[in-house]
Amino acid sequence: MNIYVALLKGINVGGKNIIKMAELKKVFETIGLYEVKTYIQSGNVLFKSNEDEDALRNKIEDEIEAVFGFYVEVVLRTREELEKIVSTCPFSDKEILEAESSSEAESLYVALLAQVPLKEKIELLDEYSNESNKYRIVGRDIFLLFNDSIRNSKLANKLQKLDVAVTVRNWKTMNKLVALARDMAI
Repeated sequence: MNIYVALLKGINVGGKNIIKMAELKKVFETIGLYEVKTYIQSGNVLFKSNEDEDALRNKIEDEIEAVFGFYVEVVLRTREELEKIVSTCPFSDKEILEAESSSEAESLYVALLAQVPLKEKIELLDEYSNESNKYRIVGRDIFLLFNDSIRNSKLANKLQKLDVAVTVRNWKTMNKLVALARDMAI
């Protein structure tokens, strides 16, 4: 049985798309997923399933919309995929330290995409990449490094131009999700 993490986009942000984690957990259990656990209010759900990713994503999105009355994009990753993301950060320790020293907020993030975007869509991000806003794409994940807050980043605000489902998590959250997923494997 695979261990998955569902990363929901845009719930419990700015008073919109409010979903209590206990209710979200119940939705996942109702559709037949196993050992369901949530992590923080931003919509991270760990579970076990033998279903494939596309079927799971559609099932989860449909059930959330049916229960809560609004559509939420869901991006899925397996435990192994999360471990690979955390172990293969393309930014050097020096780059990360420099960004962290100039920022009062988190500096390192991962944008998780449902699919690999088209090359011409990726090229649209180049216009917003500079010394303060860097990105590296590895498969269907975009590593983001900010010298200033992500809130002030034009690069982060342009991720929707990729025309694929995308949700962003900070590096601390990514590491915690890996730890939780590993615990489920024991």
